[in-house]
Amino acid sequence: MEEIKENLAFKGVAERLTFGITRLLENLPGVCDVRFAESEPAEKRSLLSWEQKNTCILPEDMRNFYLTTDGFTLTWSVKLDDECVPLGCMMVNSVSRLCPLLQPVSLFALPNAPSLADLDWEESDAGSGAGEAPTAPHFDSRSRIFQLDSCGGNGKVCLVYKNCNPGVVAQQSEIWFLDRSLSWHFLSANFSSYYRLMITHLGLPEWQYVFTPCGASPQAKQWASLYQPLIFRRELSLTDPAGDSHLNKLDPAKAFRGKAKVPIPKKKPPTQCSIGSVTKSQGGAGRHTGAKR
Repeated sequence: MEEIKENLAFKGVAERLTFGITRLLENLPGVCDVRFAESEPAEKRSLLSWEQKNTCILPEDMRNFYLTTDGFTLTWSVKLDDECVPLGCMMVNSVSRLCPLLQPVSLFALPNAPSLADLDWEESDAGSGAGEAPTAPHFDSRSRIFQLDSCGGNGKVCLVYKNCNPGVVAQQSEIWFLDRSLSWHFLSANFSSYYRLMITHLGLPEWQYVFTPCGASPQAKQWASLYQPLIFRRELSLTDPAGDSHLNKLDPAKAFRGKAKVPIPKKKPPTQCSIGSVTKSQGGAGRHTGAKR
């Protein structure tokens, strides 16, 4: 009985953590193997140790999240040709895996070797005003960046502290997406908003690219139009009002409709009058030839 109560209690916590998304996924057509990884709550001392080590204060909502579960992983697959193919993945790294994006320079590294800091401009950007886009993070000491999700190799979702000074504890943080071209894209001002975005987009491949000018790949858009049609159409209308020319706009009713047979016109046989006229003309020509001889 105690084990049953514990399982029910954990299911209640899992439902609150996932906002009931597991049941929604299980009811979607073709979805299979929905898995939610169980994680114990993080200890307060591990959170304090992380803050002291990185000279940063975790946001209050993120601290409460880690005190509930030390990381988050939910995956789901689709059934293609009687085989489960992994598709969706929602992930938030645990405290131990919340590592800096820019690792310290090794003593064995070449002195003139290029680094990500070389991508930044030398002058510091001014703070963004009202109505302006947020200032992008820097790869040098002005920003402290930590990985929340590796996005399956399609980029990185990062917890970013900007306007940092050496030896000063950073407190204000934001959530940014670093794409494969090493360009920054703003996602949300706090962890709670980002968590809702991740759940809403069902962890579909490349969903973070919705917030980039280039957008997701055509294959990712096809998956989004299948499993997330309402949100996909709204985002598509905001980014491209004329529609997306990269998607195949296929109408099954027209594509698989049987083709009607087009009657082939038959050649009409020559009429009797035409035969007579031809014979008459040939005969006249023969008589004319004989008369000449």
